[in-house]
Amino acid sequence: MELWHAAVLGLVEGITEYLPISSTGHLILASALMGLDKAPDQKAAIDAFNIVIQGGAILAVLGLYWPRVLQMIKGVFGQDKAGLKLAINIVIAFVPAAVLGVMFDDLIDAHLFSTWPVLGALALGGVYMMLLDRWKIHPHRADAENATGKDITDLTWRDALIIGFLQCVAMWPGTSRSMMTITGGVLVGLKPRQAAEFSFLLGLPTLGGACVYKLYKNMTGEGPNMFETLGTLPIVIGIAVATVSAALAVRWLVNFLNKHGLAPFGWYRLALTALLGGLVLAGLVQIG
Repeated sequence: MELWHAAVLGLVEGITEYLPISSTGHLILASALMGLDKAPDQKAAIDAFNIVIQGGAILAVLGLYWPRVLQMIKGVFGQDKAGLKLAINIVIAFVPAAVLGVMFDDLIDAHLFSTWPVLGALALGGVYMMLLDRWKIHPHRADAENATGKDITDLTWRDALIIGFLQCVAMWPGTSRSMMTITGGVLVGLKPRQAAEFSFLLGLPTLGGACVYKLYKNMTGEGPNMFETLGTLPIVIGIAVATVSAALAVRWLVNFLNKHGLAPFGWYRLALTALLGGLVLAGLVQIG
């Protein structure tokens, strides 16, 4: 892997991780366009690299939402009641994916990380967001700032659990963790802006856990690990670029959701499905 490959993948990861458009689909496309999917000896290392650079997305949210993180830390130490409630709800929402992710990780890689399951998830996700936008968001679009809705500190443990189980759907490659958690927040009564904020905060333990788990599997598995195959510098560059691009994407997404809702992302997902499908049928892209 060249350094510019690492930078491009970091840019793609950072931009798409928190947008409800499937970072997996975009990383597949970027890897194919750069010819990285043609090197079978590097496939395992690149797959691990694409997970580990999510650490950049974690750093971006920590930087942008430090006041909320600090509020939760104070809550854990008994200094902020609302912060404690939010921290507990983040843990509750995280648990389903933590349990099911470990249980089904190998099964998902073996059976769902292939062409038609990924393309199907992309397309169904697009339709799902357009329907949800029309049902839950579009009627209130004209008064988006003043529309009634919960703050993330008002969520009940049941609300958090619903969002957590919806996050598990995103274990199906091509679905998008952000899509499921943002739409889950909307379904339990959050406005899009607040739903996005809860999704970002939930990404801290979820993405962090995925990074640590994938790194552990890569480092303890058979054969050369990711650092031996790709080198340390590309990984550092990928994480750094992902951090900056994720921070910019998060700031943009919050304002965009408030003004335009989810439907544009639905149409984008359908266009991405068509593009990826066409490239797969032409033999230019390989999924899985």
